Amino acid sequence: MSDAGDLIHPVILCGGSGTRLWPASRESFPKQFIPLAEPGRSSFQATAARLSDPATFARPAVITANDARFLVAEQLAQGGVEADILLEPCRRDSAPAVAVAALHAASHDPQALVLILPADHAIGDDAAFGEAARAARAGARAGHIMTLGIAPTHPSTAYGYIQPGSPLPGAAGGSGARTVARFLEKPDATRAAGLIGEGALWNGGYFLFRADVMLDELETHAPAVLAAARAALATAVRDLDFVRLGVEAFGQAPQISIDYAVMERTERAGVLPVGFPWSDIGTWGALWDIAARDGDGNALRGRVALRGTRNSLVHSTGEILTTVVGLDDVVVVTTDDAVLVASREAAGEVKGLVEGLRRRGEPEADAHRLMYRPWGSYQRIDIGARFQVKRITVKPGGRLSLQKHYHRAEHWVVVRGTAEVTVDGVVRLVHENEAAYLPIGCVHRLVNPGKIPLELIEVQVGSYTGEDDIIRIEDVYGREGG
Repeated sequence: MSDAGDLIHPVILCGGSGTRLWPASRESFPKQFIPLAEPGRSSFQATAARLSDPATFARPAVITANDARFLVAEQLAQGGVEADILLEPCRRDSAPAVAVAALHAASHDPQALVLILPADHAIGDDAAFGEAARAARAGARAGHIMTLGIAPTHPSTAYGYIQPGSPLPGAAGGSGARTVARFLEKPDATRAAGLIGEGALWNGGYFLFRADVMLDELETHAPAVLAAARAALATAVRDLDFVRLGVEAFGQAPQISIDYAVMERTERAGVLPVGFPWSDIGTWGALWDIAARDGDGNALRGRVALRGTRNSLVHSTGEILTTVVGLDDVVVVTTDDAVLVASREAAGEVKGLVEGLRRRGEPEADAHRLMYRPWGSYQRIDIGARFQVKRITVKPGGRLSLQKHYHRAEHWVVVRGTAEVTVDGVVRLVHENEAAYLPIGCVHRLVNPGKIPLELIEVQVGSYTGEDDIIRIEDVYGREGG
C-alpha cells in the first residue's frame, strides 16, 4: 500500500456538451454520459472506474455543471463509486475548474497530488493508465506540473501537440519523463506530420501536480482565475450531496483554458510519454477509428442493416431500424427525433450544423425526447397545438416536486407499478390500468412508493404545455423555479 501522502487525488472534469456527436449527444445529455465507446457504460463511468485502485488513487472529485448533477450522481452510484461533486454555476473553461480542484485538495493537504482527467475520453488499457499515473508521480512530487503526452497514431489536426525537451530533473529513473520545450496549437495536416517526425506528442489534457505548485503558478500567471475560484469556494453551499460553488464569484472568473492560463507560460511543465490506446471521441469519425468493425470495415450499433456499404459508422438508438445501401465512408446516426447523414471526412463539421439549428430555434439542437431527472425520466411521445403526451418512468422511492400549472390539465394512466398521487392535499394510490385527473391549477405530486419502476402515460391538455409552466412549491432535490 502507498503512504497517504503518495495517493493521487483525481478530479474528473465533466462539463462539456459534445455537440460534434449530435444527435446522440446534446446539451441535455452530453456525450460523456452516453455509452458510445462500449455498450452499457458511458465514458464518464469508465473514467471513474479507472480510478478504483486504492493503493494509487484517493477518493475522486467531479466538477460538473449544475444541470448535470443528478446524472453524475446516478452514474457514479451505478458504478459503486463515491466522489465529491462540485457544481459550476456557469461554464468558464478548464482553468477555473483546475483552480477549484487545487484549492479543494489543498484544503486537506497543501501538497496533495492532484490529477486532472477529462470525463469523455476512451482509454484502451486501464492498467497502463494506472502505471503512467504512478510513473508521473515522482515528477509531480518534485514540483513539476506533469502532463501525459499521448503517442500519436496519425497526423491529427484535431489535437494540440507537446514538444518534449531534456530529461526531467527529479523524475523517476527510466520513466522517460522530459521537460516541455513548448506546447503547439492544432496544426494543419502537413505541420502535424512534421511534428510527429520530430517526436511531438498529443496533448491529451491530463495534468498531475502538487496543489501548492499549481496554486503558485495560477497566482503568477492567472491571478484573476485563482481569486474567482477562491471566492467561489468561500461562498459555496452544500446542497444534498453536492457542493454548489458561489454563483456571483465563479461568474467573475475569466473564461480560459488551463493550457492558455498556465501550461503555455509556466517553466515547471513536464511530460511523460505514454503509449496506451487513447481517443477523445471528439467526432463520429473518431468513434469509428476505435470501434470494432466487421469485415467490410463497418462499425455498427443498434438495429441496423447494410448492403454494399463499406468503412462506415451506422448508429441507431431505440427501436429505430436504420438501413444503408451502396454508400462508403459515411456516418449515419438515427435517434427517435433526428437523423444525421455525413461523410466520415466531414464528421467534424457537425458542431457547425448544430449551431445553425440553434439559430433556427430547432429544439432538437439541445433537447432529447428522452429527458433525465433526479426521480427518473420522461419521453415525449406526441405533441400538438393544445396537447402533449409523455411516457414517465419514476424510480423506486422517486418523488416529483409538489407543483402546479397555470395553463394545462393532466391525465395520468399507470401502466406498471403503483403511484402515490397527491391532488390538493388528498393522497391516494393509483394502480396499473387506473388513472388520475389533475385539473388546471391544482397542487399535485407523484411518488413511486413501490419496489419496481413506476411507468405511466401523461396526457397534457391546455393552451400551453412547455416545461416552464411548472411552479414548484416543494422539491426534495433542491430545484428552483420551473
